Amino acid sequence: MLIFSGMFAYDNESGFCYFNPNSFETTDQFFLVGVVLGLAIYNSTILDVALPPFAFRKLLAAAPAAGPGATSHAKPSMTYSLEDLAEFRPTLARGLRQLLEFDGDVEATFCRDFVADVDRYGQLSQVPLCPDGEKRAVTNANRREFVDLYVRYLLDTAVARQFEPFKRGFFTVCGGNALSLFRPEEIELLIRGSDEPLDIASLRAVSICENWKVPNAAETEPVVGWFWQSFEAASPKDQRKLLSFITGSDRIPAMGATNLVIKLSCLGEDGLRFPVARTCFNMLSLWRYSSKEKLEHMLWRAVNESEGFGLK
Repeated sequence: MLIFSGMFAYDNESGFCYFNPNSFETTDQFFLVGVVLGLAIYNSTILDVALPPFAFRKLLAAAPAAGPGATSHAKPSMTYSLEDLAEFRPTLARGLRQLLEFDGDVEATFCRDFVADVDRYGQLSQVPLCPDGEKRAVTNANRREFVDLYVRYLLDTAVARQFEPFKRGFFTVCGGNALSLFRPEEIELLIRGSDEPLDIASLRAVSICENWKVPNAAETEPVVGWFWQSFEAASPKDQRKLLSFITGSDRIPAMGATNLVIKLSCLGEDGLRFPVARTCFNMLSLWRYSSKEKLEHMLWRAVNESEGFGLK
């Protein structure tokens, strides 16, 4: 199911978001989103912006030309395929693939013209994919052309008004020859971080304890030890949820877990209040709970019943 919300559209099945072609936001706002993504790379900050992988290829393909004498990878040429659409809207891609593979009379069975069905906030309209597309039937002979035009319209033409200022904003921050050294998947890694399995031991080794008012709190404070034991014993899915609760993202930096410093601070003596996360500082503030069971009850309830700021 595709959900249109403000500047982006979110697909429940794929878990990815992409530019909303029907957004009412100004181009300046998309420019600012591009700037924010560029600043994320510049400041080595992870952003939970789940753009599909082809979007990063599209971004690099639109990069300004590298300066004279620059060492770089070949600039990717941007073509759009059914596989790209499947990354973002898998259900629609499966339907188009069935059209391509159908063993029968396509024109009589599907009754399609060269138009794209567009949902604009509950109102369905049809946009011609070529001149007089509404008068041109999709047949066995031209169905590949129809699918190619449909995919290009959805991923490129329909979002040109949103992508152009987004691209300008990104390259305002990240312009220059250095960017040409990266591949699209590396740009995604820099922005979104890595989804490799969490190394809890490495996270613990570089963590910082604040305001516990005891020597070597990382080793001597029971609540700190209980926290890390609970973190390590959790399932991989719950580990990701806890990491997202603390940092705002369930992924680790591209350079590894040792580049993500979690801060554990003390709020005070035992009580009935929940832990507090400050995602801007990668900080989790804990009370001195009286037992490991109480810590786990309060911690996981806070994690499972919280709502973050992810782009969706």
